[in-house]
Amino acid sequence: MQSLLYGLIAALTWGLHDFCVRHLSQKLAVAAMLLAVLSLGSVALIAVITLTGSWAQIDARSAMFAIASGSCYVFGCVGLYIAFGIGPVRLVAPIGGAYPVLSVALAAVSGQSVRVDQWLATLAVVVGIAVVARQPDNAATDNRIKAMLWAALGATGFALTFALGHVAAQGGAELSVILVARLTAVLIVGAWVIAHRQPLAPLRPHLPLLALMGVLDVTALGFVIAAGSLANPEFAAVASSVFGLITILLAWRFLGEAMRAWQWCGIALVFAGIAWLAAS
Repeated sequence: MQSLLYGLIAALTWGLHDFCVRHLSQKLAVAAMLLAVLSLGSVALIAVITLTGSWAQIDARSAMFAIASGSCYVFGCVGLYIAFGIGPVRLVAPIGGAYPVLSVALAAVSGQSVRVDQWLATLAVVVGIAVVARQPDNAATDNRIKAMLWAALGATGFALTFALGHVAAQGGAELSVILVARLTAVLIVGAWVIAHRQPLAPLRPHLPLLALMGVLDVTALGFVIAAGSLANPEFAAVASSVFGLITILLAWRFLGEAMRAWQWCGIALVFAGIAWLAAS
């Protein structure tokens, strides 16, 4: 149950984060924007660790998995950021949120017991998100395909991020694991920005919003990775996939993207899947 609660908190914060991504992704270069978000989030995390004295030593094995987790997180974010820049929220969000199937599959491969009903509940979450997103639009076919492929890359990156992060956090020291993972991501994206000589000056007018995105992002990732020390940590990844619905609802409310009756049914299906996982 606690793993699901952590996942739902992550979903709320990631939903707000991705709504902001949609707002900025057509204005700023992806790498520069991602560097700002990761860096500012890392600063916030370092401040929390310093104030609370929560830093704990991690062994070489945990550090290795944390570095791998941070590397995969870059791919996940890049895929999602680019997808939001070229496709509508209702198309990108459900594909980006499809990583629960991969997360549960990875848990099964690693030897954890996953019952048939839990598989069905996980699929209900994904199907519900797809129902919410299914809506005719005027986007060009090429753009739709590109957006879908980039969103799929994002989903794969996130699934691997969470699986590797959970392994790293099994020995405790969750905040230390998250910090190592984020600093790894900062170094990778920073190298990308330097190699392509991307200017950072266009970020200045948007720094307050980028700082908020950084805090939201590190908070969400922190809750999902922290579930690694709990029972059934893969369910935190499942619950966090509801971020796509949060983003879609915000787009409906503030960007004027229409929602139909059967899409509200999709929302009900998603929460039914989450409730079943909570009861199991």
